[in-house]
Amino acid sequence: MDNPTAIFIVISLFALWKIDFISSVLNIKALSPTLPEDFKGVYDDEKYAKSQEYTRVSERYGILTSTYSLTLLLVFWFAGGFGFLDSSLRSLGMSEILTGLAFIGILFIGNTLLTIPFQIYDTFVIEERFGFNKTTPKTFVIDQAKGLILGAALGIPLLAMVLWIFGTVDHAWLWAWLAFTAFQLLMTYLAPTYILPLFNKFEPMEDGELKSRIQAMSKKCDFPLTEIHVMDGSKRSTKSNAFFTGFGKRKKIALFDTLIANHGTDELLGVLAHEIGHFKKKHIIQRMIFSIIQTAAVFFLLGLVTDQASSFARSLFNAFGVAEISTYAGLVFFMLLFSPVSKILSVFGNMSSRKHEFEADAYAAEIQETPEHLITALKKLSADNLSNLTPHALPVFLDYSHPPMLVRLKALQEQERHSI
Repeated sequence: MDNPTAIFIVISLFALWKIDFISSVLNIKALSPTLPEDFKGVYDDEKYAKSQEYTRVSERYGILTSTYSLTLLLVFWFAGGFGFLDSSLRSLGMSEILTGLAFIGILFIGNTLLTIPFQIYDTFVIEERFGFNKTTPKTFVIDQAKGLILGAALGIPLLAMVLWIFGTVDHAWLWAWLAFTAFQLLMTYLAPTYILPLFNKFEPMEDGELKSRIQAMSKKCDFPLTEIHVMDGSKRSTKSNAFFTGFGKRKKIALFDTLIANHGTDELLGVLAHEIGHFKKKHIIQRMIFSIIQTAAVFFLLGLVTDQASSFARSLFNAFGVAEISTYAGLVFFMLLFSPVSKILSVFGNMSSRKHEFEADAYAAEIQETPEHLITALKKLSADNLSNLTPHALPVFLDYSHPPMLVRLKALQEQERHSI
């Protein structure tokens, strides 16, 4: 291999794999046999041992899947797969857009077929072993089919539009970025109403104490809540969650039925106050702006690596054994080339996210005039989800969008001491 671009990409991919490997190994070694004092009464010895085994199995499985994915990519690449696929499709005489759709579509379908056994194993072996899985084989197959159909219905027109823009419009990266951003914002608006119900049932919450207190808290927070739903999360897993959706003056809340079943009213209000805190602190808008700026950079760089007159673009396509420079192949190659930058950006994004979680926790404690309800809820969620209570600092730094649970609890307890 004498292509500098190819050498750089291979080294980068191996480096990223190695970092993740080391991170997983350190996370396993950081497991402590001693239950942290704050969680006594929430975990018993059996559940704590089970949570540690879940972390070990998950980390080892992550190493296996990442190794498989990297090997699959390198074998296909070095066997000339990208060049063979591109030349074969071009020989059919289709338009550039149809050729691009077929190129990316075949790669996507091939990757899906080769990785779906790992999804099956994760769902029906690992999650089943630890008591989380509630997904039936029928539900799994239906979910996969719906996902593929939905991906095709949304992804094909979007990809065709991007390819058309790059093939016909001046300053294509700018117009492609604007079109993609508009699509993202539209999906954010439409997903809660039209997409999520394809996979889960959302029932209006029945009248009662919980609904009344949620409405009262929303009014206290000046939060424009319009709908409260219960989602059948137990259809697939015993894990719990809650989330808000909606723009402007129309906010909706969905609580997993598992969350309601396992927590008291004050604890649920603590979780919801935390989510409201994200809106009140403008975290959602900040994350959206960061994503939009990052997407602009991606499209700008994509324009550079697909420029027919660029020597770098020629080197990139030579690295993958593809004769003709094209937007569709450039999009695939660019994402591989961009992977180190993407990792760095994700680290900064996670740092910001962890800061936001502390702020939302503090907001919830302030609204409820005590952190105790949120603390209790977080402890229960950790136990119910078999969370790793003692993660190593490296995986936290690299991958955690939320602070480790013990760190969050100490911050809430410190806030309570300062408020006394």
